[in-house]
Amino acid sequence: MNGIHDLGGMTCFGPVRREEGEPVFHADWERRVFAMNLAGLAFLGPVDRARHAIERMDPVEYLATSYYEHWLVEVITLAKDLGYVTDAEIESGRAAAIKPTPFPAPNAEQVEGLVRHGMPATRDDGRITPLFGVGDAVRARNIEITGHTRLARYVRGKTGVVAAHRGSHVFPDTVAHDRGENAQPLYTVRFEAKELWGENVTRRDCVYSDLWEDYLEPAT
Repeated sequence: MNGIHDLGGMTCFGPVRREEGEPVFHADWERRVFAMNLAGLAFLGPVDRARHAIERMDPVEYLATSYYEHWLVEVITLAKDLGYVTDAEIESGRAAAIKPTPFPAPNAEQVEGLVRHGMPATRDDGRITPLFGVGDAVRARNIEITGHTRLARYVRGKTGVVAAHRGSHVFPDTVAHDRGENAQPLYTVRFEAKELWGENVTRRDCVYSDLWEDYLEPAT
């Protein structure tokens, strides 16, 4: 979907300022929100569903809140979507006591595995044979997407070259909405900066973007 979360290529937001010596967590509440997200994987659904919950935030709220505040909004939004809690229960702070989840939380070993290794999205089924090869010229499809997607706005309609084939991966656009994994080839595509932002680009920079096969078409 198009939204304020898709900031790539947008101007007027100023430089990204790096925090020297940045801690993993700035406060204990961030640590707790991180733990809630890991535990929630047992019953709130796949990571792309979680990303879509953040994408649905009000644009002003999104820009005014921090990274882990986004995560907290995601947990609350998904819990409400799935019927685990209501607005009234959240406001009262009694949701856990009123409506406990029927799903067991991950144990310590599962949590450690998630932190260290993530949740691999590679698959050995689905569409295995790639349509494009390394060196092929491709164009990112210029399409309007109303749900979750990993196709950034700034590459839509732009031409690039396949730099690598990454195997078959779960397709975010369908798995986020319970429409199946639809595993398919994933590519790393190189886009020249001038292709993305025009002749005003003076440096010979490029951007590499990981794109699923359904995002691409031959550049003819």
